[in-house]
Amino acid sequence: MKETFGEKFIYWLLNGFLLLLSLCTLYPFWHVLMYALSDPKLSMGGGIFLLPRGWSLSSFEILLNSKGIYTAYGNSLIRLVVGTCVNLLFTAMLAYPLSLKRFIGRNAITLMIFFTMLFSGGMIPSYLLVKELGLLDSIWALIIPGTISAWNLLIMKTYFQNIPPELEESASIDGASPMRVLISVILPVSMPVIAAIGLFYGVAHWNSYFDAILYINSQSQQVLQVFLRTMLNSSSLQQVQGSEAFASNIGMVTEESVKMATVISSVLPMLLIYPFLQKYYVKGVLIGSVKG
Repeated sequence: MKETFGEKFIYWLLNGFLLLLSLCTLYPFWHVLMYALSDPKLSMGGGIFLLPRGWSLSSFEILLNSKGIYTAYGNSLIRLVVGTCVNLLFTAMLAYPLSLKRFIGRNAITLMIFFTMLFSGGMIPSYLLVKELGLLDSIWALIIPGTISAWNLLIMKTYFQNIPPELEESASIDGASPMRVLISVILPVSMPVIAAIGLFYGVAHWNSYFDAILYINSQSQQVLQVFLRTMLNSSSLQQVQGSEAFASNIGMVTEESVKMATVISSVLPMLLIYPFLQKYYVKGVLIGSVKG
């Protein structure tokens, strides 16, 4: 059918609105990037940044030569990789039995898990628990307390329920154990939800900083987001002092330009990972959130 003028007008109006909304969402990040790439002396004038004012990488040079940045980056990457793998492993191991109709008591267990989404023990009991377990000042204090997210568990459980039961039955007839069924049959056909939930867990690990403030005291165990928070709250460039880059470029940078460079450095890993997982994101969440 031929589209009417009104339908075309609504189509272009909606696309224009979505484009404007996308630009409003993208511009703050673009502004920070252009500010970080600008000459610090020229960027002090403020205003809107569409392109770099001048061109300078001195802020990134100082940041990458600062004390603590590589340690914080390394700790965050370890938390991201190890934490996400642990999260996915235990979430799948719990979601699979809860998705089986023959599992006795699955509704009661699911209700108890859902209850944790509404109520929690609070910050002080959580801290005391981590302390009594001897996890303070270690990377495991940032991983074990959040091993399973109730919301992610329910999404994965619903996805597993939509998998044809004939796959499990055929593997069981061939003598496969429940763990073998999970690893060899269920997980290979569940890559969309695995990728989506993995992205959820990964972003949560990368952006989290409050638990690191609570449980980590040693600078050698600190993560990038705490380093970023310290930089953003700092009233001086003391966080980057002591490096040769700071000594040679002290007159070429400002506090704000180094902060902008820090923000870009912290966001960059997620921007590089997301394009490889985004094709699974919508499919995994949609199928896992609505029971078919």
